[in-house]
Amino acid sequence: MKAVIYNGPRDIRVVDVADPQIEQPTDVLVKITSTNICGSDLHMYEGRTDIECGRVLGHENLGEVVEIGRAVYRIKVGDKVCLPFNIGCGFCRNCEKGLTGACLTVAPGQAGAAYGFADMGPFQGGQAQYLRVPFGDFNCLKLPEDAAEKEDDYVMLADIFPTGWHATRLANLMPGDSIAIYGAGPVGLMAAYSAMIQGARQVIVVDRHKDRLKLAEQIGAIAVNDAEHDPVEQIMELTNGRGTDKGCECVGWQCHDHGGHEIPNLTMNNLVKTTRATGQIGVVGVFVPQDPKSPDDLMKRGQIAFDIGNFFFKGLRMGSGQANVKAYNRELRDLIHADRAKPSFLVSHRLPLEQAPDAYKNFDNRIDGWTKVILKPNE
Repeated sequence: MKAVIYNGPRDIRVVDVADPQIEQPTDVLVKITSTNICGSDLHMYEGRTDIECGRVLGHENLGEVVEIGRAVYRIKVGDKVCLPFNIGCGFCRNCEKGLTGACLTVAPGQAGAAYGFADMGPFQGGQAQYLRVPFGDFNCLKLPEDAAEKEDDYVMLADIFPTGWHATRLANLMPGDSIAIYGAGPVGLMAAYSAMIQGARQVIVVDRHKDRLKLAEQIGAIAVNDAEHDPVEQIMELTNGRGTDKGCECVGWQCHDHGGHEIPNLTMNNLVKTTRATGQIGVVGVFVPQDPKSPDDLMKRGQIAFDIGNFFFKGLRMGSGQANVKAYNRELRDLIHADRAKPSFLVSHRLPLEQAPDAYKNFDNRIDGWTKVILKPNE
C-alpha cells in the first residue's frame, strides 16, 4: 500500500510499504478515507523528536472497516469508523476510568500509545491506505448514516475536536466565563469553538497569523494579534484589568515571540499574567521530557522557567496532558450529527496522499491559508 513515512528532518515521502494484517483476534483493519496532518506531526517532521526513519505517520484517521479479527464482536465489516489517536485496551485501570490516553496495556512499560507518533508505542500511522486498529471493538467509534456527507467533520473526532474540548475542561470552563486561548492553530481554534458551544461569554484567541485569527473571528471570538501589540496588555484591556476567568495553552514548547524567536515558557507565563486570581488554566500544547535541539538550555532537559510565584499568589489551578479522546468523542459525534457542531470550518485543503510532502512543507511554514489539511489516501 501507499503510505507517508518519516525519512529524516523535513523529509517525508510517499512510498510502498507492507499492507497491515490482522495480528490479534481483537484487531480491525480499516481502509482509510480521510487522515489529517496534525500540528503535532510537525514536531516529528522538523526533527524535534526521536521518531525513527521509515515510520508511517498519521494519528487523525477515519475510514471503512474491511476486515475483523475472530474476537471482534461489535464492529462489522462495512462500518464507517473514526479512530481516537490514543490507543486503549478498554480494561486496564486507567481505561476503566476513562483515561485512555494513559492506557497501561497496549505499549507495555509506559502509559499511553498512539498511531505513528514518537515515544507512543510501535504502532504505524494512518497516513496510508490501510491501518491496523488494536482492540477494535473499543477503539472504533461507529459513525451514523451521514458519515460520508459529513466526513470532514467526523474526522476531527480523531484528535483536534476532542483535544480542543479537553483544553476547556482542564480549565473547568463554565457558562458565562471569559477565556483566553493562546494559539489559533487547529487545536486552539477547536478550543475556541468548544468554548463558544459551552456558553463562554467572551473568547479571546491569541496568535499572529491573520488567516487563523480571521477564522477565530468567524466563530465569534475576539482576535488578538501578538505581532502588533503585547498580548498581555490587550487581554487586560479587554477584561477591564481583571484578566480572564479561564485560560488555555494550545501552542506548546515551540512557541515564539513576535520576532520569531523560540521562547518555550512564553505562553505559559503569559497565561499566568492574564488569568484572574483563582482562575484555572488548561494546557494541551505539547511539552516534551527533553528536546536536545531547543535553543533554550532548560527546555533541552524538558524544563521551563515558570512563573510559580505569581501562579501561587494568584491561587491559580492548572490541568494538563493529552486528551482522553474516548471521554468526549461520542458526545461530540452526536453534536455533529445533530448539526450543532461543524468543526470542518477550519479545513483549508483536501489532497491526495501523493501531495503529502508539499502539504507538510506548506503547513510547517505557516503559508497563508494552510490551516488544516485532510489527506485522501484512497482517491
